[in-house]
Amino acid sequence: MLFKLILAFTLLPIAEIYLLIKLGGFIGAFNTILIVIVTAIVGGYLARSESTRTFAQIRLNLDQGKIPTDNLLDALLIFIAGAVLLTPGFITDIVGLLLLIPITRKHIKSLLRKKFEHKIQRQYIDITPS
Repeated sequence: MLFKLILAFTLLPIAEIYLLIKLGGFIGAFNTILIVIVTAIVGGYLARSESTRTFAQIRLNLDQGKIPTDNLLDALLIFIAGAVLLTPGFITDIVGLLLLIPITRKHIKSLLRKKFEHKIQRQYIDITPS
């Protein structure tokens, strides 16, 4: 896990800088900066609207006595998307926007749910009293 974090915090910024330089050389520095700013604004708007909708759904589920597990996972992914969109760069913007779009977020939630279930089954602990 530590190795993955080290890779993420070293390789991802290098890839982002490389992509920004290449795109800046192709379309110009001003246009590149403009694209980064526009994606941050659009991403912020999407994150706000999706989080508002998700929290309203959580509130509705709680009022009905249901556990909002699916909506809580949505809220977590929207939070991650917002944090990733604050990072300047195209790779992180694409990841953030994919997490904000409900259709792609649904598929990502499905993958995460399967991974969680696998971890729970693999690390099963018997807590019955002896």
